[in-house]
Amino acid sequence: MSETGSEQTEAWTILRMLQWTTDHLKKYGSSSPRLDAEVLLAHARNCQRIDLYAAFNEEPPEAVKAVFRDLVKRRAKGEPVAYLVGKKEFFSLSFLVNNATLIPRNETEHIITECIDRIKKNPPQSPLRIADVCTGSGCIAVTIAKECQRLGFPAELIAMDLSNEALEVAKQNIQLHNVQNSVETLQGDLLDTIPENSCDFILSNPPYISDEEYLKLDKSVRDYEPKMALVSSPSGLEIIKRLIDQAASKLKTGGWLIFEHSPMIAQECNSQLSQSKTPTGPWSDIRLVKDLAGLARVSIARKP
Repeated sequence: MSETGSEQTEAWTILRMLQWTTDHLKKYGSSSPRLDAEVLLAHARNCQRIDLYAAFNEEPPEAVKAVFRDLVKRRAKGEPVAYLVGKKEFFSLSFLVNNATLIPRNETEHIITECIDRIKKNPPQSPLRIADVCTGSGCIAVTIAKECQRLGFPAELIAMDLSNEALEVAKQNIQLHNVQNSVETLQGDLLDTIPENSCDFILSNPPYISDEEYLKLDKSVRDYEPKMALVSSPSGLEIIKRLIDQAASKLKTGGWLIFEHSPMIAQECNSQLSQSKTPTGPWSDIRLVKDLAGLARVSIARKP
């Protein structure tokens, strides 16, 4: 937001700041420049986005402008909005995030929907045991806990991650959403520390990006989000294969495995499930779930 020439005589109102920033971020490749501008300005003003619309003609104080200018400069360099404001909405809930965690995405909400749909079809008589593997910010575990509370289903959840830094963020979100009585955190490599035949559901958004796909990711993802939470192996399948193998013994009979993956490896995930066996027989009810873009994003299978 420069103030040279004739622009010096025109006030930097909320509306003008939004218009200028939208054009500026568009030039730097933002896919949602107006939304980015609104979120950043609302954060700088410590208000809700909707409050901006009632204040279009107001000129913020210099302190707010200075904070906003810094945020816009960092966004133009590629830093994700969620990291700049320290939070991201997921399933209509707000989650704290930082560069130790992946930014929650809409595609991952399909895991929530598929899990809750299955719980509704077979309401539990005793507390469900649900593991969220590679929990990151804890968005899956916390959201499932909140949904179970809302629906009156008893549930005990374990939010697991290899990264202690990510688990610290998950713990903050567990407290923020007041689900500490139903969600515990556990540091570990996938399901290594989980007893056999103990889970009704195993949910995961694991690292699944291949080396080749990683190089093609947007700069804002590649340069800022934690690589260990994104990249699995040259093929992208290594961690998913281990997850499937471990889930086979950790799930109870009739338990469900639901995990996210890249559409690029969807058929390989389906084949892996079809060719694998659990101690009680081959995986059953195997299916792929498409996201809103029509891409195969989530795999589901049941232990017979």
